Amino acid sequence: MKETSHQFTSKKKITNMFPSSRYLFSFVLIVFLVHLCDGGIWFLPKKVDVRITNDLGDDSTLLNLHCKSKDDDLGIQTLAPHFFFEFGFKPNFWSTTLYFCTFWWGNESHSFDIYEQNRDIERCSDMCWWRIGKAGPCLLNDKVKRFTYCENWKPNQIQGLNQMGARNNTAGMYNEGGEKRGK
Repeated sequence: MKETSHQFTSKKKITNMFPSSRYLFSFVLIVFLVHLCDGGIWFLPKKVDVRITNDLGDDSTLLNLHCKSKDDDLGIQTLAPHFFFEFGFKPNFWSTTLYFCTFWWGNESHSFDIYEQNRDIERCSDMCWWRIGKAGPCLLNDKVKRFTYCENWKPNQIQGLNQMGARNNTAGMYNEGGEKRGK
C-alpha cells in the first residue's frame, strides 16, 4: 500500500485555525459581558423606575424636591398637586445604590432616602412609586396596588430651607390681598 502524505492536516494549518477561534471566543465573551452589565442576567438587578408624586393634601401646595445619589444630581424639581417626577437607573451589583431627596413646601423641609437598595429591592423591585404627604412618604405595594409602606421623615431637619441650600421658592407665596398663603 502506498502511503499518502495528505492523511492528516499539517501542524501549520491547525495553528492558523486557532487565531480565528480565539477571536470568535473573545467576541462571544464580550457579548456575554455586555449583556451581563446590562442587567440581562437573572441574578443582577434590573432597571428601577422611581416616581415621586405630590400628595400634600390640597390643590394649591407646590412640592419642591432635590434628589441625588453619590454620582448623580437630578436637580431641583417643582411639582404641582398630583403631578409626579420620575427617574430611572440600574442598581449596582453590590446592593449599595442610594438616592436621597430633600422635600420642601411652605415653611417645612424634610429629607428621605427615596431608594435604598437593601430596603427596597424586595418591596418595589423595578417600580418604586412614592406619594409625598405632609406626614411622610408612602410607597406603592405592588402586590395589593395600594400605598401601604409609609415611612417617617428623617429626623433633625432644618425647617424652612432645603438641605441642599437652595432658596425655598414656595415660602413667599402671597394671595391678592397680600396675605401669606400656606404654612
